[in-house]
Amino acid sequence: MLRLASLVVLLAVTGQQSKSPDWTALEAETLTHFQALVRFDTSDPPGREREAVDYLKKVLEAEGIPTQEFSNEAHRPNLVARLKGTGAKRPLLLMAHTDTVNVYPERWTFPPFGATIDGGYVYGRGTVDDKDNVATSLMIMVMLKRLNVPLDRDVIFLAESGEEGSTQVGIQFMTDTHFASIDAEYCIAEGGRVTRTGGVARYAQVQTLEKRPFGIELVARGPAGHGSVPLESSAVTHLAQAVAAVTKWQPEIRLNETTSAFFRRLADISEPAAAERYRAVADPTKVAAADEYFRRFEPSMAAILRSTVSPNIVAGGNRINVIPSEAIATLDTRILPDEDITAFVEQVRKVVNDPAVEVRLTKRNVRPGGVEARIDSDIFKAIETAVKAHYNAPTLPSMSTGATDMAFLRAKGIQCYGIGPALDTEDGPKGFGAHSDQERILISELHRFMRMYWDVVVAVAGTR
Repeated sequence: MLRLASLVVLLAVTGQQSKSPDWTALEAETLTHFQALVRFDTSDPPGREREAVDYLKKVLEAEGIPTQEFSNEAHRPNLVARLKGTGAKRPLLLMAHTDTVNVYPERWTFPPFGATIDGGYVYGRGTVDDKDNVATSLMIMVMLKRLNVPLDRDVIFLAESGEEGSTQVGIQFMTDTHFASIDAEYCIAEGGRVTRTGGVARYAQVQTLEKRPFGIELVARGPAGHGSVPLESSAVTHLAQAVAAVTKWQPEIRLNETTSAFFRRLADISEPAAAERYRAVADPTKVAAADEYFRRFEPSMAAILRSTVSPNIVAGGNRINVIPSEAIATLDTRILPDEDITAFVEQVRKVVNDPAVEVRLTKRNVRPGGVEARIDSDIFKAIETAVKAHYNAPTLPSMSTGATDMAFLRAKGIQCYGIGPALDTEDGPKGFGAHSDQERILISELHRFMRMYWDVVVAVAGTR
């Protein structure tokens, strides 16, 4: 009986070993696909995702993985691939977008769509937003198929178009008309990252929630006239006062489960002075002082405490000697997920408090709100475990001040988690981050991210 039990264990171990990826070979293959994807100019606008989707489709179908195309515009398709599980659990969705923001080639040291390798980095538009996730998701699907990993969940890969500003051809189109093809319990997409300082991973941020972006216009009107006779009632004067009032205004501080956990966990790994400030956000008697510090020295921290407005575009007048009758300021507005847009606009109107200034919504698309993803879920725990194993770092749930397409999925009830590879804190200020003119990713971190991602998917979707 003992010999039989030993044989069973041996067979189980042998079977498990046969399903271990050959990482050396896979890393070379990943880099090949990654460079190929970066070399496709998928700038949005105008949107050129077709070539990238054709490439992905060819790779997936060569592995025997079925795909479907869904297009609102023929040249801007969305690709869905699915590996079937037993159905014991609801599906897991891996999502990444194939489009990128635009480039100014003359500002780049290396060609923006060259995928040039230099000093251990790959340079090019989309290397960290979001073709790192596209290539990694592609390889996860390929590995699951090749290794014939038994799955309790279907694993779905959505390579979407239009994330950088044309959601009507991408995620909006998919959720409105083809949601059944991507419906899942969990989704993993962009929106998170591992923060490295001095080459050492400090912590991983996993997006479990995001703010809702929209635009507000302040439209000031007044009499036109000759510039040699200044008018206190001029549109520009009224607009300047309105912008100053809105900039000075600070909406109410409100925490949620995600931001409470973020500050609490960040405090646990910070030096004493910083830790005290991070813990102070939960103390009504101390939060004002902490907020004042954040607004001066750590604005990214202040931005997740409340809804925000930023006056980013100001327009008015066309001649130096003419007082214009109209001037407009556009506010980039990012509200907390549960904030009511109409009520928030009314708050801005009261802050401006000027009948000469109209406060109105712009035509910018408003992303839907949604519930925050749970941090006690199986998938968040799997991410924590994988981060610890591969980065030896803690995991912090985070609310993004930016926007991702997961907002549309959260509105449909899908639990969404944003992850990403390790990036150096030094990279952003040096101009090497997302949307920069020298966007780049460290090749070793792309590979480490793939290993971590693989562990998460197998833990969550694999048969236990």
